[in-house]
Amino acid sequence: MGFGLTEASPLISMLRPEDHQGDPEEVERRLRSCGREVFNVEVRLVDEEGSEVPPGQVGEIVVRGANVMKGYWKMEEETRQALRRGWLHTGDMARRDEKGYIFLVDRKKDMIKSGGENIFSREVEEAISSHSSVKEVAVIGVPDERWGEAVMAIVVLREGAFCTEKELQEDCLKNLAGFKRPKSVSFVESLPKNITGKILKTELRAIYKRTHGATHGF
Repeated sequence: MGFGLTEASPLISMLRPEDHQGDPEEVERRLRSCGREVFNVEVRLVDEEGSEVPPGQVGEIVVRGANVMKGYWKMEEETRQALRRGWLHTGDMARRDEKGYIFLVDRKKDMIKSGGENIFSREVEEAISSHSSVKEVAVIGVPDERWGEAVMAIVVLREGAFCTEKELQEDCLKNLAGFKRPKSVSFVESLPKNITGKILKTELRAIYKRTHGATHGF
Protein backbone atom coordinates (compact mmCIF):
# COMPACT_ATOMS: atom_id res chain seq x y z
CA MET A 1 0.00 0.00 0.00
CA GLY A 2 1.25 3.44 -0.84
CA PHE A 3 0.18 6.94 -1.80
CA GLY A 4 1.25 9.14 -4.65
CA LEU A 5 0.21 11.33 -7.53
CA THR A 6 1.49 12.20 -10.98
CA GLU A 7 2.78 15.59 -9.83
CA ALA A 8 5.17 13.81 -7.44
CA SER A 9 6.55 11.33 -9.96
CA PRO A 10 4.53 9.59 -8.37
CA LEU A 11 5.34 8.04 -4.95
CA ILE A 12 5.01 9.94 -1.66
CA SER A 13 4.54 7.28 0.99
CA MET A 14 4.44 3.51 1.25
CA LEU A 15 4.30 0.54 3.59
CA ARG A 16 7.53 -1.44 3.85
CA PRO A 17 8.03 -5.20 4.36
CA GLU A 18 8.74 -4.72 8.08
CA ASP A 19 5.39 -2.97 8.48
CA HIS A 20 3.71 -6.33 7.83
CA GLN A 21 5.47 -7.94 10.79
CA GLY A 22 4.95 -7.81 14.54
CA ASP A 23 1.91 -7.66 16.80
CA PRO A 24 -1.18 -8.66 14.73
CA GLU A 25 -3.32 -5.79 16.03
CA GLU A 26 -0.60 -3.25 15.30
CA VAL A 27 -0.03 -4.73 11.82
CA GLU A 28 -3.76 -4.52 11.08
CA ARG A 29 -3.76 -0.87 12.16
CA ARG A 30 -0.72 -0.05 10.01
CA LEU A 31 -2.29 -1.72 6.97
CA ARG A 32 -5.16 0.76 7.11
CA SER A 33 -2.58 3.50 6.45
CA CYS A 34 -0.69 4.38 3.28
CA GLY A 35 2.62 4.02 5.09
CA ARG A 36 5.25 6.62 5.84
CA GLU A 37 7.00 9.09 3.58
CA VAL A 38 9.57 7.61 1.21
CA PHE A 39 13.27 8.48 1.10
CA ASN A 40 14.13 12.04 0.04
CA VAL A 41 10.50 13.24 0.22
CA GLU A 42 9.18 15.63 2.87
CA VAL A 43 5.53 15.35 3.86
CA ARG A 44 3.56 17.71 6.10
CA LEU A 45 -0.11 17.90 7.07
CA VAL A 46 -1.25 21.50 7.24
CA ASP A 47 -4.34 23.55 8.09
CA GLU A 48 -5.93 26.30 6.01
CA GLU A 49 -3.23 28.79 7.08
CA GLY A 50 -0.42 26.45 6.08
CA SER A 51 0.58 25.60 9.67
CA GLU A 52 1.49 22.00 10.40
CA VAL A 53 -1.12 20.14 12.45
CA PRO A 54 -0.18 17.85 15.37
CA PRO A 55 -0.37 14.02 15.18
CA GLY A 56 -3.93 12.75 15.15
CA GLN A 57 -5.38 15.92 13.64
CA VAL A 58 -6.61 16.09 10.05
CA GLY A 59 -4.75 18.32 7.61
CA GLU A 60 -3.99 18.62 3.90
CA ILE A 61 -1.02 16.61 2.62
CA VAL A 62 1.69 18.89 1.22
CA VAL A 63 4.92 17.60 -0.27
CA ARG A 64 8.32 18.79 -1.37
CA GLY A 65 11.35 17.04 -2.82
CA ALA A 66 13.29 16.47 -6.02
CA ASN A 67 10.43 14.30 -7.28
CA VAL A 68 7.89 17.15 -7.29
CA MET A 69 6.99 18.79 -10.60
CA LYS A 70 8.06 22.31 -11.50
CA GLY A 71 4.60 23.18 -12.79
CA TYR A 72 1.81 22.37 -15.22
CA TRP A 73 2.60 22.93 -18.88
CA LYS A 74 1.24 26.33 -19.95
CA MET A 75 -1.12 26.45 -16.94
CA GLU A 76 0.22 29.29 -14.80
CA GLU A 77 -2.80 29.77 -12.52
CA GLU A 78 -3.13 26.04 -11.82
CA THR A 79 0.58 25.93 -11.03
CA ARG A 80 0.27 28.82 -8.56
CA GLN A 81 -2.60 27.06 -6.83
CA ALA A 82 -0.76 23.73 -6.57
CA LEU A 83 2.72 25.02 -5.66
CA ARG A 84 2.61 27.40 -2.71
CA ARG A 85 5.41 28.41 -0.37
CA GLY A 86 7.64 25.74 -1.89
CA TRP A 87 5.19 22.89 -1.23
CA LEU A 88 2.94 20.86 -3.54
CA HIS A 89 -0.60 20.95 -2.19
CA THR A 90 -2.17 17.60 -3.03
CA GLY A 91 -5.78 18.32 -2.06
CA ASP A 92 -5.84 15.12 0.00
CA MET A 93 -6.80 15.20 3.66
CA ALA A 94 -5.19 12.83 6.15
CA ARG A 95 -4.08 12.32 9.72
CA ARG A 96 -0.68 11.06 10.85
CA ASP A 97 0.02 9.07 14.02
CA GLU A 98 2.92 9.46 16.43
CA LYS A 99 4.99 6.95 14.45
CA GLY A 100 4.55 8.81 11.16
CA TYR A 101 2.00 6.54 9.47
CA ILE A 102 -0.37 8.48 7.21
CA PHE A 103 -4.09 7.66 7.16
CA LEU A 104 -6.06 9.12 4.26
CA VAL A 105 -9.40 10.69 5.21
CA ASP A 106 -10.89 12.38 2.14
CA ARG A 107 -10.31 14.68 -0.77
CA LYS A 108 -10.37 18.30 0.39
CA LYS A 109 -12.91 19.25 -2.28
CA ASP A 110 -15.19 16.40 -1.14
CA MET A 111 -15.27 17.46 2.50
CA ILE A 112 -18.71 18.68 3.56
CA LYS A 113 -19.10 21.67 5.88
CA SER A 114 -22.42 21.51 7.67
CA GLY A 115 -23.37 23.69 10.62
CA GLY A 116 -19.74 24.50 11.35
CA GLU A 117 -18.72 20.83 11.37
CA ASN A 118 -16.41 19.13 8.87
CA ILE A 119 -17.87 15.88 7.56
CA PHE A 120 -15.67 13.55 5.53
CA SER A 121 -17.61 11.93 2.70
CA ARG A 122 -15.45 8.81 2.83
CA GLU A 123 -16.50 8.11 6.42
CA VAL A 124 -20.19 8.35 5.53
CA GLU A 125 -19.67 6.19 2.43
CA GLU A 126 -18.04 3.47 4.51
CA ALA A 127 -20.97 3.49 6.95
CA ILE A 128 -23.54 3.20 4.15
CA SER A 129 -21.52 0.55 2.29
CA SER A 130 -21.75 -1.74 5.32
CA HIS A 131 -25.49 -2.21 4.59
CA SER A 132 -26.06 -5.53 2.84
CA SER A 133 -28.32 -4.00 0.17
CA VAL A 134 -25.80 -1.40 -1.00
CA LYS A 135 -23.59 -2.09 -4.01
CA GLU A 136 -22.05 1.37 -4.46
CA VAL A 137 -22.43 4.79 -2.88
CA ALA A 138 -21.15 8.31 -3.34
CA VAL A 139 -21.66 11.08 -0.79
CA ILE A 140 -21.66 14.78 -1.69
CA GLY A 141 -22.49 18.06 -0.02
CA VAL A 142 -25.49 19.98 -1.36
CA PRO A 143 -26.64 23.54 -0.52
CA ASP A 144 -28.73 23.91 2.61
CA GLU A 145 -30.27 27.19 3.78
CA ARG A 146 -29.90 26.40 7.47
CA TRP A 147 -26.64 24.45 7.68
CA GLY A 148 -24.71 25.74 4.65
CA GLU A 149 -24.33 22.24 3.26
CA ALA A 150 -26.21 19.00 3.84
CA VAL A 151 -25.05 15.42 3.37
CA MET A 152 -26.56 13.65 0.38
CA ALA A 153 -25.98 10.00 -0.52
CA ILE A 154 -26.38 8.62 -4.04
CA VAL A 155 -26.82 4.86 -3.80
CA VAL A 156 -26.76 1.91 -6.18
CA LEU A 157 -28.47 -1.14 -4.68
CA ARG A 158 -27.44 -4.73 -5.30
CA GLU A 159 -29.48 -6.62 -7.89
CA GLY A 160 -32.77 -7.73 -6.39
CA ALA A 161 -32.21 -5.81 -3.15
CA PHE A 162 -34.58 -3.29 -1.64
CA CYS A 163 -33.94 -0.55 0.88
CA THR A 164 -35.60 2.73 1.85
CA GLU A 165 -34.09 6.11 2.55
CA LYS A 166 -35.20 5.94 6.19
CA GLU A 167 -33.65 2.50 6.65
CA LEU A 168 -30.26 3.67 5.42
CA GLN A 169 -30.40 6.83 7.52
CA GLU A 170 -31.19 4.87 10.67
CA ASP A 171 -28.54 2.25 9.88
CA CYS A 172 -25.89 5.00 9.64
CA LEU A 173 -26.46 5.88 13.30
CA LYS A 174 -24.77 2.60 14.27
CA ASN A 175 -21.43 4.04 13.17
CA LEU A 176 -21.91 7.80 12.74
CA ALA A 177 -22.83 10.79 14.82
CA GLY A 178 -26.30 12.14 14.05
CA PHE A 179 -25.05 15.26 12.24
CA LYS A 180 -23.14 13.07 9.76
CA ARG A 181 -26.19 11.05 8.77
CA PRO A 182 -27.35 11.75 5.19
CA LYS A 183 -30.18 14.26 5.10
CA SER A 184 -31.30 12.78 1.80
CA VAL A 185 -30.71 9.61 -0.21
CA SER A 186 -31.18 9.15 -3.96
CA PHE A 187 -31.28 5.68 -5.50
CA VAL A 188 -29.82 5.36 -9.01
CA GLU A 189 -29.00 2.55 -11.40
CA SER A 190 -25.34 3.53 -11.81
CA LEU A 191 -22.77 6.16 -10.83
CA PRO A 192 -20.72 8.18 -13.34
CA LYS A 193 -17.10 7.01 -13.52
CA ASN A 194 -13.93 7.73 -15.46
CA ILE A 195 -11.99 5.13 -17.43
CA THR A 196 -10.16 3.94 -14.30
CA GLY A 197 -13.43 3.33 -12.45
CA LYS A 198 -13.23 6.35 -10.16
CA ILE A 199 -16.62 7.85 -9.25
CA LEU A 200 -16.96 11.37 -10.65
CA LYS A 201 -18.35 13.45 -7.80
CA THR A 202 -17.91 16.63 -9.82
CA GLU A 203 -20.45 15.25 -12.28
CA LEU A 204 -22.80 14.24 -9.46
CA ARG A 205 -22.68 17.77 -8.06
CA ALA A 206 -23.37 19.15 -11.55
CA ILE A 207 -26.36 16.84 -11.94
CA TYR A 208 -27.71 18.04 -8.61
CA LYS A 209 -27.41 21.67 -9.68
CA ARG A 210 -29.22 20.97 -12.95
CA THR A 211 -32.04 19.08 -11.28
CA HIS A 212 -32.30 21.05 -8.05
CA GLY A 213 -35.93 21.45 -7.19
CA ALA A 214 -36.94 18.21 -8.90
CA THR A 215 -38.90 15.69 -6.84
CA HIS A 216 -36.05 13.25 -6.37
CA GLY A 217 -33.00 15.42 -7.02
CA PHE A 218 -31.54 13.01 -9.63
